Amino acid sequence: MYLTKEEEQILNGEVGETLKQAIEILVALGDIYGADRLIPIKSAQIAGVSYKTIGDAGLEWISDLQGRVKVPAILNPAGMDLEDWERLGISPDFAEKQKLIIQAYEKLGIRCECTCTPYTLEGFNVSYGDHLAWSESSAVSYANSVLGARTNREGGPSALSAALLGKTANYGFHLDENRFPELSIDVEYPLKGSDYGALGYVAGKLAGSRVPVFHLRTTPDADELKALGAAMAASGAVALYHVEGTTPEICRLDFEEPAERITIERKQLDEVYESLRKACKEPELITVGCPHCSASELEKAAGLLKGKTVSKEFWVFTSRELAKRYPEYIRTIEKSGAKVVCDTCMVVSPATNSYSCVMVNSGKALAYVPGMCGAEAVYGSMEACVEEAVGGTLKKAGGSH
Repeated sequence: MYLTKEEEQILNGEVGETLKQAIEILVALGDIYGADRLIPIKSAQIAGVSYKTIGDAGLEWISDLQGRVKVPAILNPAGMDLEDWERLGISPDFAEKQKLIIQAYEKLGIRCECTCTPYTLEGFNVSYGDHLAWSESSAVSYANSVLGARTNREGGPSALSAALLGKTANYGFHLDENRFPELSIDVEYPLKGSDYGALGYVAGKLAGSRVPVFHLRTTPDADELKALGAAMAASGAVALYHVEGTTPEICRLDFEEPAERITIERKQLDEVYESLRKACKEPELITVGCPHCSASELEKAAGLLKGKTVSKEFWVFTSRELAKRYPEYIRTIEKSGAKVVCDTCMVVSPATNSYSCVMVNSGKALAYVPGMCGAEAVYGSMEACVEEAVGGTLKKAGGSH
């Protein structure tokens, strides 16, 4: 892999141990994946933030690093709401370790706004063709697919290394030849809302790490595309997908239809919704916002909850910036007894581990909650989640759409 004179000096340790470690990580990845050089990036998004997932070893490694990031960089969700951690029953010991992690990142010049949807934030804009180093799987999918930017699915250490250097290795989805569709997926019935998360949950298992192109009968909006990609990244390892006539890059690519073509039938999506009816237990906790709720999703949740009172624990996750930007939605949601939670999510917070059955409106959460939280996960639309939180009757009635 070609290195400039300046990069060789960094690799030789002439500008400090932290940057030496950073470039060693990127060079190692570049050698493994056949990169020809390092390329500049516009921004970085760094995973490995929750104390639940990185523990003391991760905290120690981050704390030992020195220097400042070269490009705008932001964090993935932490393990708790950083301003109101006690509300979900987080222990003081966990909170103290989590705060130390945030402080260690902040010392490096990273924006300590913890969200899986950095593309919604002021000053963190992404344009078509931008090279990035992002590590949150759903954000990687959204950047590549919906925005037409270019990023691999970085690990926390490699994304942090890229932020410190302002560069990443030129391989994978940074290259034109790796962005062509490898699998064609037909969906021959209309979709809406949570259907896209269910579709992603099914499609991710079929696609694995390949790049699919979807042929749909309906046109998804930004939130539906977000849900589709997030679910595929969790149930499979899809980091880039195309939707014919919708996502920006497919309109520019001169490609042949992939040889492999599959059809996903309605009954396959219905089986995802059936998880609620088949659940061993009635949901004790209902959560939405994985990935974090957008402004329109907060508006929808507020509209559904207006004038109602929840009888079950109901958590709505979003970024702190959006919560501050739309206080009227937050007030309406919380007036119902639901909790708006920032900086974290149901997957990476230890608070979820206290429940044995969790209802979600996210294909990503459906894939991750059982393994990461030790709870049964069941799926439904946001409307169904609100109905369950208010009345708790869905499982008994057998409905989930």
